Amino acid sequence: MATLFISDLHLDSGRPDIIAQFLGFLEGEARAADALYILGDLFETWIGDDAPEAGLGEALAGLARLTQSGVPCFVMHGNRDFLLGAEFCRQTGTHLLEDPVVLTLYGEDVLVMHGDALCTDDRAYQRLRATVRDPEWQRRFLALSLGQRATLASAARDGSRAHTAGVSYAITDVNADSVAGVLRAAGVTTLLHGHTHRPAIHSLEVDGRARRRIVLGDWHDQGSVLRWDRDGYVLAGLPRAGGPE
Repeated sequence: MATLFISDLHLDSGRPDIIAQFLGFLEGEARAADALYILGDLFETWIGDDAPEAGLGEALAGLARLTQSGVPCFVMHGNRDFLLGAEFCRQTGTHLLEDPVVLTLYGEDVLVMHGDALCTDDRAYQRLRATVRDPEWQRRFLALSLGQRATLASAARDGSRAHTAGVSYAITDVNADSVAGVLRAAGVTTLLHGHTHRPAIHSLEVDGRARRRIVLGDWHDQGSVLRWDRDGYVLAGLPRAGGPE
């Protein structure tokens, strides 16, 4: 059996194809896993546990069936769904994962992150990230009406798209010094993250020591999964029926 890692599904009722593929994954490969880790942005938006988007009930039920079958599932906050909380965990049987966290995978310590904290060249985004991760800001936001929250979330998504379109490709990627810094601080060889939607396995050197950075892909056109077992790891795409090969 393997431990599975996915991220950046951005589940949204407007993309039933992604929801369907995710449900198939949960009922199929994930049922035989040692554990499933979702490293952020499971949902396109999440404005509070009291207001799941209409159409996402199947995804929540699918996660509940997985955990009820005995497969542990851990979910990390992303930049889209940082308001996932205790009620979401109760409904699905999942556990929230700290960001960052060091996991021991078959004898190797691995640093696991969503990845947005590494994009330090994008200073405007980092300021926003610090604001919305502040507990007091979150308390005030969750005290708003559902309509107010939905309106603000829609405006934030529009602003995010405009910001991303207006900055260079390099700025929205991770910063090499930030990557080196977290690897050095954690004292590990391997960093695993999502967020950038640029799946790859990068070799690098930090302080004269060989390291690696594994980046999960998003699920926009096809799925992406990292399978890690006692023999090592494989980063693979999951072609979607009717989608690009």
